[in-house]
Amino acid sequence: MSALAQRAPAQALMSGESAASGAWPWRRIEIARDIGAIAAEWRELQARALVTPYQAHGWVAAFVATVGAAHGMEFRHAILRDAEGAAQAILPLVITRRSGVRFAEFIGGKHANYHMGLYAPAFAAALDSGSTRAMLAAIGAAIGGLDGFVFVNQPVVWRGVVNPMALLATGPSPSAAYKLALSAGDCEGTLRRALSTHAHRKLKNKRNRFASYGASQLVRARTPVEAARIIDAFLAQKAGRFAAMGIADPFADPAVRAFLRQAAQQPDPAIELYSLDLEGVSVATYVGAVQGQRFSGMATSFDMACEAAKASPGEILLVDLIRTKCHDGIAVFDLGVGEARYKTTICDDRDDLVDTFVPLTLKGRGFALVAKARRAAKRRIKASPTALRIAQRASRWLNRGRAGQGDE
Repeated sequence: MSALAQRAPAQALMSGESAASGAWPWRRIEIARDIGAIAAEWRELQARALVTPYQAHGWVAAFVATVGAAHGMEFRHAILRDAEGAAQAILPLVITRRSGVRFAEFIGGKHANYHMGLYAPAFAAALDSGSTRAMLAAIGAAIGGLDGFVFVNQPVVWRGVVNPMALLATGPSPSAAYKLALSAGDCEGTLRRALSTHAHRKLKNKRNRFASYGASQLVRARTPVEAARIIDAFLAQKAGRFAAMGIADPFADPAVRAFLRQAAQQPDPAIELYSLDLEGVSVATYVGAVQGQRFSGMATSFDMACEAAKASPGEILLVDLIRTKCHDGIAVFDLGVGEARYKTTICDDRDDLVDTFVPLTLKGRGFALVAKARRAAKRRIKASPTALRIAQRASRWLNRGRAGQGDE
């Protein structure tokens, strides 16, 4: 086993040497640990690159400084340069250890809907499956000591260009991501296209009912004070929702809360915060990220305890936000990964996602097989409404059991 574990990095080093001789579309690979040191060229690349909102510098830097620092995460940012030394791709990676296996994955975990690198379009188009595999082998050698790469929830195509990592996909992800193309200057036309006649009628009735509770307003946080107010409302609403469902609240982690605050309140905010206020009080909130002409929904919530909850304030907020983004010139509005009735009601398209497991050692190969089997099982469960209901009930039961043990 040790011989094979040593052999894979040696093969990866050979790939790196081939790159230096001109066989691949990169000439040099660098590994940076300090994201601040490469901030300027990261931002320069993302302005022209294929990149999702979750790999924008501001989003990743806020995550690294909060969640990463609190949990002792180990980060490596792989930079691929051309013959002139210009960055053509950046892979923001976190090193994870699980069951004795050390592997690299994209930063963000469950907090990022899309996992992908940053690629100059021509660089991405020049990669095929062989050169992409060689690129990963060279990156693995440069980092050292890796058993493999685990990349999940990757878009197959981004802005019309194939995602290079999708060329090595081992299978589809358990869920897709839902999106809506916005017609510039025709917000009502966009909504007519997306919503059925029945959905339009229901929404109109909900709006009339919601209006009976008082004056309302869609508010975007533009100051630290507004951001703090909306974040506090969002966290309280989420806590109530998860408690009612008997599910552990992922936003209870102080580091995650710090991430939201830092990402929203930095000079160039990486996330946007919205609230539907009723008589000056937030009854629904929305958290999203923007990159280029895409708005990506991260999370939404509503106040379950307020009387107006009967009028679906979360749905009203979402439709009003789509109108706002249409007026702003946003081309694509996505609601992220996972199945939900409101997503299929609003969205008329989806991003297909895939998982990629690339082992570098014998241990990595075994881990990849297990990881692939688990993702396939999750995909089968999500494809079956009955199996999904059973899994959700089991999850709630287990979470209640853990909570009870904690109280003792």
